Amino acid sequence: MVESTGWDRRLSVVADGKRLIGHAGAVLLCRCADRTGLTVALAQVLPSSTATGWRERAAVLVQLAVAIALGAANLSEAEQLQLHHRPLFGPMASDSTARRTLAALDEESLAKIASVRARVRRHVWSLLHLRPGGFPWLTVAGKRLTSWIVIDLDATVITSASKKVGAAVTFKKTFGFHPLAAWCANTAEPLAMLLRPSNAGANTVTDHIAVLADALAQIPSSSAARILVRVDGAGATHGLLEHLEALNTLRRTVR
Repeated sequence: MVESTGWDRRLSVVADGKRLIGHAGAVLLCRCADRTGLTVALAQVLPSSTATGWRERAAVLVQLAVAIALGAANLSEAEQLQLHHRPLFGPMASDSTARRTLAALDEESLAKIASVRARVRRHVWSLLHLRPGGFPWLTVAGKRLTSWIVIDLDATVITSASKKVGAAVTFKKTFGFHPLAAWCANTAEPLAMLLRPSNAGANTVTDHIAVLADALAQIPSSSAARILVRVDGAGATHGLLEHLEALNTLRRTVR
């Protein structure tokens, strides 16, 4: 098993067969957030307190993200996963603490988090360029797109078993949500996401433009000279194509 002395995660391996923990990969995700500076950077922009029993909001968000990666679909499941991981990471954040943390994220807080994500991503991408294989450039239609960052825009239907906030009937006659997301195909990173009810239009131009703008803001300036945007039939609108054309400048090529 892997033991930890607390949130600082000084880890040691103990082969005594006791306090065994599943999902050991959670350690790698948390350590990745720490080593890249994400945890510390989030702590600098989120509320803090010296009150007894206060849980650092950055740690709450990181552990919540890890729980989602491990399959948690709601805050109760995230709490149970963290309870299981308590020998690794110490006392877990309750579902009520996680709920208060998320409820306190207003537009200003989300903008600060987006800025932190972009800053940390710039650092991580600089490390990717230095690795033996270099940055992961894509090959499309048999051609290696060196120096091109590929952004994929797509929406997906997520069903809901109850009347959660914002849920609606989908165009497929199910019930839930219809978020629109942008991903960096080079690194498989989610760059931006717009949470929408399921009755949101698949080809809404304003939504595509908004998500694309948030995604471009996440691309380090040193990598933003060549951008290829891929989108399915929902993006075949005059408004989006005209917007993509308008994004071209002397320093940036968008296709």
